[in-house]
Amino acid sequence: MRALAARILSRVTAEGCSLTAALDEALPTIAQANDRSFVQALCFGVLRWYHRLDFILRQLAPKPIRDEEIRLLALLGLYQLEYSRVKPHAAVAETVSAAGRKTWAKPLLNGVLRSFQRDREALLERAEADETAAHSHPAWLIGKIRKNWPQDYPAILQQANRQPPMTLRVNLRQGGREDYLGVLQAAGIAARICRFAEAGLILENPVAVEKLPGFDSGRVSVQDEAAQLASTLLDLRPGHRVLDVCAAPGGKTLQILESHPDLGEMVAVDIAVDRLDKIRENLARGRLAATVLGGDAAQPSNWWDGRPFDRILVDAPCSATGVIRRHPDIKLLRKPEDIAQLQTLQRRILEAMHPVLAEGGLLVYATCSILKQENETQIESFLRDHPEFSEIPIQAEWGRTSGPGRQILTGEYDMDGFFYARLAK
Repeated sequence: MRALAARILSRVTAEGCSLTAALDEALPTIAQANDRSFVQALCFGVLRWYHRLDFILRQLAPKPIRDEEIRLLALLGLYQLEYSRVKPHAAVAETVSAAGRKTWAKPLLNGVLRSFQRDREALLERAEADETAAHSHPAWLIGKIRKNWPQDYPAILQQANRQPPMTLRVNLRQGGREDYLGVLQAAGIAARICRFAEAGLILENPVAVEKLPGFDSGRVSVQDEAAQLASTLLDLRPGHRVLDVCAAPGGKTLQILESHPDLGEMVAVDIAVDRLDKIRENLARGRLAATVLGGDAAQPSNWWDGRPFDRILVDAPCSATGVIRRHPDIKLLRKPEDIAQLQTLQRRILEAMHPVLAEGGLLVYATCSILKQENETQIESFLRDHPEFSEIPIQAEWGRTSGPGRQILTGEYDMDGFFYARLAK
C-alpha cells in the first residue's frame, strides 16, 4: 500500500496531477475498503505536511534523492512516524520493504527513518525555526496570506493544515434536519447542527458516503457549510430564471433546486464537458431537473439563448486558497503567477454576465479564496467600471465585511474560506 501511495503522490509532485484525480484512478484498484482508506490518509497526510517533511528529509539525507518514488517513500515514512498511529517499528519496516526491487534504496530509507527517530527533537526544533517548514506552506503563499491578513495569517495557516470536518446538507424537501439527525443517530453516526446553514450538519467523524442513510436517494449531500450559504444570498422567488455558472460538480445547483422547487428554470453551465456528467448524476440522485450546458462562462454567446436571467451565481474559478485543508495538493500545484491569471479570468466572466443578467436582477459572486485581489479588489474594480451595478451589503453573523462583500477565513466556525458579494443591476 505504501508503494502505491508513493506512486499516487508522484502523479502530483512530478506530473502536476491533482490528488483527487490521482486517487480516482488508483483507489478502485484496491480491493479492501480499509486499504483504500489507509492509502488515502497517507496521501493527504504527506501533502498536508509536505513542506515540513521535505525540510526534515533534507536535513537527514546525505544528498538529494533523485528517484522521486523513493523520495516520497521517505516522506511517507516520516509522516507515519510523526503524525500517524502506525506503530514506529511497522512504519520503518513496511516503508523500507515498499522499495521492492530497488534494493539500493532500502538502507537509505532505513537510515533516514532511524536517524529521525534518534534526532527527532532537534530536527523538529530546526523545522520550527524555518518559516516554510513551521507553517508547511510555500514561502510565496505564506507571504501573500500575511499581506492580506496580517493579524490572522498564523491562525489561517494553522487551520489550513488541519483535517476538515465532513459537513452535510440535508434535502429539506425530503424531511427536516432534526429528523435526519435522528436517522444518523440511529445508524450510529454522531453529528451536530451547523450554526449558520439551515440544512447543515457536521459529522463528528467522517464516513464513506455510501454509509450515509438516504444518500443514494438524494436525502443528503456532502457540502461545506460556507458553500451552503450561497443560495440564501440569491433572494430567490417563484418563477425566477436562475443561472449557475462554473457549476460542476453541481452542489450549489442542487441546493438551489432543493430549497426553491417553484423556480421558472434552473440552468447550470460548466466549461469542463467531462464534469457535466457529475452535475447530471447529482441531479438524478436528488430527483431534480435542470438545464445542463457545456460552455465557457466568459463567452455566453456560445451557449446562451438570449433570454435574461433573474438571478446569476458566479462560482468563479479561483486560487482555492480557502479550501487547502480539503485539497492540500494546492500548496504544491498553485504557482504565484496563477493569481493574476485567475483574476483576469474572473473579470472576463463578470463582464460576460453583464448582458445575461436582467434589469433589476441580482448577481452573487463567490470564490473559495481568501486572497483580496480575487475578492474585494475584484468587485471594487467591477463596480467602479459599471455604475449600473450596486452593492447589496450582506448582513450576517458569519464572516467579516471585506470591501463590497463578506469574507470567511479558513476554519472560522469550522467552515472553509469563502468570499461572497451581492450585486444588483
